[in-house]
Parts: sequence; structure tokens; C-alpha cells
Amino acid sequence: VLPLAVLLWAPWRALHGAPLTELSGDQDFQLFLHRNLEFTRKIRGDVAALQHVVCDTFQLCKEEELLLVRQDLDMAQAPLEQCHRRTFQAETCFSQIRAGLRIYHSSLATIRDLLPRHAGLVETLQLDMANLSSNIQQQMEDLGLVTVTYPTENQEPLPTFSSRFHHQVGGFFILANFQRFLETAYRALRHLASL
Repeated sequence: VLPLAVLLWAPWRALHGAPLTELSGDQDFQLFLHRNLEFTRKIRGDVAALQHVVCDTFQLCKEEELLLVRQDLDMAQAPLEQCHRRTFQAETCFSQIRAGLRIYHSSLATIRDLLPRHAGLVETLQLDMANLSSNIQQQMEDLGLVTVTYPTENQEPLPTFSSRFHHQVGGFFILANFQRFLETAYRALRHLASL
């Protein structure tokens, strides 16, 4: 009985170790999603840390208290509607995430100017954002999706503020908008991971 059991078991062991061709890409895609969910979570934590610094330093903590001042500022939210539409498509969602990361990457220069003692954290955050964008672009290329590469010399113009207070409030809203953007991007990645 033992030799028969070994003979019957041996082919299954060989099959168990071989990747199934139709799932190989999916496994890589799932690995990409799980790694970048963690990466997005780390970025969200760093943004939250900067939000706490803005709150502690300038006593700017509650968005509803600043809505009137916000009307004076030109503070646009990077769009991510493609990531929560019923007709969700990974290609357009990934493209919007990358475009948003590019916008917030340049906007964080405002935060670096506002919080010079925390420039290291801002620079780490910018590096992480660039890496996340690069990971998404690489995954899109691996999946054969259309990618758009943005030229680095055409950075988004930095917001300008009429006063130091407006600069502080602008920094508050850059971080608040970025945090919302990251939450939507995180939910989109998590949705893909659950499919």
C-alpha cells in the first residue's frame, strides 16, 4: 500500500509546486496590490503626522472652522472619480492615482516651506509618493495597460498665498485633500485585491 500511496502522491506534489499559467499574472498582480496597500497605508500615516504638526503648530485642526477662509484660496482636490464609479476600470483609476500623486508631490513643497523643521519627513513622503507612482506605472506596463508618463520639468505650479495665515490654511487643506485622496486610492486598491 505504501508504494502505491507514494506513486499516487508524487504527481500531485509536482503539480503543487508548478505555477498555474492562467493565475501567474494574477498572483503577481495580487502581490503588487498587497505591497502597495501597505505602502499607501504608510504614506497616509506620514500625512497624518504632518497634519498633527500643523494642528499643534498653528492650531489649525478642524476643517469646518476654516471653510470660510478656504473660499479665498484656490485649493482644488485632485480628482479620483474613476476609482469609485460603477463602471470601474483599473486603467483609468491607476492613471488618476498617478496624476494625483504628481499634483500632491509638487504641492508638498508648500508644506516644506511652512514646516522647515519637518522637511525630512516631507522629503521622505515625496520619495514614497514617487515610488508608489512608479510601482503603479510598472504594473500598468506589465498588464499591458496604456500609461501616460508625465514630464518632470512640467511640474504643477505651486499655490500662492496672500498672507502667512493663508499659507498655513492652504497647507492644512493640501494635507486634508491629500489624505482624502489617499483614502480613495486605498479603497480602490483594496477593492481590486478583493476581486
